[in-house]
Amino acid sequence: MRILAGVDIGNSTTEVAIACQENGELLFLSSDIVKTTGIKGTAENIQGVMKALLLALEKTSYELHNVDVICINEAIPVIGELAMATLTETIITESAMIGHNPSTPGGLGLGTGKTVRIDDLSQCLPAEKVIPIIPEEVSFDQAAQIINEAFKNKIDVQGAIVKKDDGVLIAKRVANVIPIVDEINQIEDVPVGLPAAVEVVEAGRTITELCNPYGIATLFGLNSEQTRKIAPIAISLIGNRSAVVIQTPKGGIKERKIPAGKLFISGQKYTHEVDLVSGAEEIMSTVEKVAPLEDAYGEPGTSVGGMLSKIKKTLGDINNQPLESIKVQDLFAVDTIVPQKVKGGIAGEYSRNQAVGLAAMVWTDKSLMQDLVIKLRDESKVPVNIGGTEVRMALLGALTTPGVEKPLVILDMGAGSIDAAGFDSKGNVKFVHLAGAGDMLTMLIDSELDLHDISLAEDIKIFPAAKVESLFHIKLEDGSLKFFKNPLSGNLLGRVVILKEDREMIPLPKDILLEKLISVRKEMKKKIFINNVVRALKRITPNRNLRLIHEIVLLGGSALDFEIPGIISEFLLINYGVITGRGNIRGKLGPRNAVATGLILSFCQKDEAI
Repeated sequence: MRILAGVDIGNSTTEVAIACQENGELLFLSSDIVKTTGIKGTAENIQGVMKALLLALEKTSYELHNVDVICINEAIPVIGELAMATLTETIITESAMIGHNPSTPGGLGLGTGKTVRIDDLSQCLPAEKVIPIIPEEVSFDQAAQIINEAFKNKIDVQGAIVKKDDGVLIAKRVANVIPIVDEINQIEDVPVGLPAAVEVVEAGRTITELCNPYGIATLFGLNSEQTRKIAPIAISLIGNRSAVVIQTPKGGIKERKIPAGKLFISGQKYTHEVDLVSGAEEIMSTVEKVAPLEDAYGEPGTSVGGMLSKIKKTLGDINNQPLESIKVQDLFAVDTIVPQKVKGGIAGEYSRNQAVGLAAMVWTDKSLMQDLVIKLRDESKVPVNIGGTEVRMALLGALTTPGVEKPLVILDMGAGSIDAAGFDSKGNVKFVHLAGAGDMLTMLIDSELDLHDISLAEDIKIFPAAKVESLFHIKLEDGSLKFFKNPLSGNLLGRVVILKEDREMIPLPKDILLEKLISVRKEMKKKIFINNVVRALKRITPNRNLRLIHEIVLLGGSALDFEIPGIISEFLLINYGVITGRGNIRGKLGPRNAVATGLILSFCQKDEAI
């Protein structure tokens, strides 16, 4: 009898399988998983490997000194890097817009009139339509008294623009209901004596007139040329609960392209130059055009140049390779949107600007594995055997899924990469490693929802959400309601929450709507996984014809996601007639542990199964 351990060191996690072989019979005993320590394929992995081994052995009657051999994967160092390059910025000229969402604007409705300082309000003519500007030194009581006095004098006060958070307080004290936008930090920059429009709607609704170019044209009597000029203003206000538009002589909004840098993408014969401003479609078209990719580098002094230089330097520091010998093996780009403060704004206005998310990957040879093997042997006092390539081991492991048989294709979807492997027409294994997976998805969710919190973005990625509509019930994503016997915490009322395990609810920032969260999460999953899965499958399929694939087994951490397997399965079935399912290694482990299991099977079978 001998005790075998399979160890799969991945970019993010290290997985272990323990098995017993006696009289030709192989019996798997346990498994475990921990976070990978250090960069994959380096001596820093030892700490994580030893921890995983000991945790897995604790579930058996054996100890480390009972293990006869540790089978380890060819853990070639792979370094992935993510970057976000903003391609556009929105600039206001002459304070043409105040379009922001204070938490509590005052009043309701749509008002138009000439802007006027509140101190000058009493000098306005009867029936004159005006919108007073209320600075910080004027209290809400004073402002309300002045406005009420103006009403008595038949001055038509149509709305108000306020610096402090006094909108509701003023609205409750004035005689007529008018729209009031507050929290205008730089109120001294609001021009006086110019036509303006103010719109405020009820909580839960969004403005309808000032986000419509023709609505603004109607209010200000604009011609077609002027309407085209103000169209970007209207579009930037979509989704707001409140807004102010001021008609200045030269006022407007312009979108400026930011020089994010150029990418140089090299294949075996040619090097192509792509400006990042061209967007993800152009970048990926070029990557596929030159495939197989030989290298990629960025223009010095730019965001993309810095990103690619960083990952090359990281790998160079690990194995003392000169930077010029380290090549980018894959590049993946996705178009996205980044909320940014509007330049020239006076109230912290935000606009959604174009950006490109990039994932890049480099790897090196097997030389670093020798140090890892020697140190693992010394630390564990157990012989170490380097198994075959990860994809061959994953294929062996995938075949332990009930209902799966050869020929098949696997998709191993982790945090940093998507790996695809399958058989070609001669029965040989063909595989590809591509950049862009779970970590990239987290980055894009974080940027699109403007969270500035990677941990929260990770939770949004992997858990469903709900809206707390009362202390005793929540509204789930599918619209159904869930009720509770005991009241929920008062700080959750009205909030969108993430439904973590063990009934834990994580509240999100108050301005994130449930519908918006669901839309962003699903759209980003489709952008990354559909595009990358199709790209990977075409690389390993004869004539790039996906209809030749019989079945696909999904493996890895991203295969555990509550949406990603369904998104991939539905797309491949509808478009290519391919059956896809989540793996269930050894009939009980789900999509995890395929490589660790395959390493033990390969060692025992001398890899005869493939």
